[in-house]
Amino acid sequence: MIAAALLLAACGTSTTSGSSDAKQAAGSGSQQGLTQYPAGKRPMAPDLSGKTITGDRLDLADLRGKVIVLNVWGSWCAPCRAEAPDLKKVSEEAYDLGVRFVGIDTRDNDAAARAFERNYGITYPSFRDPDGKLLLRFNGRIPLAAVPSTVLIDRDGRIAARVIGAITYATLRELVKDLAAEEAQKAEKNGGGTAK
Repeated sequence: MIAAALLLAACGTSTTSGSSDAKQAAGSGSQQGLTQYPAGKRPMAPDLSGKTITGDRLDLADLRGKVIVLNVWGSWCAPCRAEAPDLKKVSEEAYDLGVRFVGIDTRDNDAAARAFERNYGITYPSFRDPDGKLLLRFNGRIPLAAVPSTVLIDRDGRIAARVIGAITYATLRELVKDLAAEEAQKAEKNGGGTAK
């Protein structure tokens, strides 16, 4: 019964920010549902670990020091199918910048999820989240019904931005480039060294 209610509520676009320090971007020329957190006021991302849809183990802590793009999706979700090619493209373009993509496949079955990844050529790992428990760890920053959603996590493990709803190639590329460049900017301010 709960699973049916969650599916009916899925592909929602609730945009509660969870923080008065967050900056919401909306209107012409900007991504609807985008919230950005200033560098000094970013909330910590929750610890996520568990099995992937292919049966492997995954722990986000192993990616600390990288920019992480965390995309919430389900094979049953039409907007997820629409954004998949853009996610794939940016994941490939940004890999050499130290950016890693991870999915959270929610309220889905593994066979359908693996078929989705094959169909769209997705090669980055996705957590299994059949009951939405991983999403609950975001304390409302990602509403349970907000599929798809995308969260960008900085190199220190803090949430830098989130998009509730489908993300566009242009928005994702810009957010990723800005976050990847932060480390170099920090190094310049702290003495001119080059960050790796």
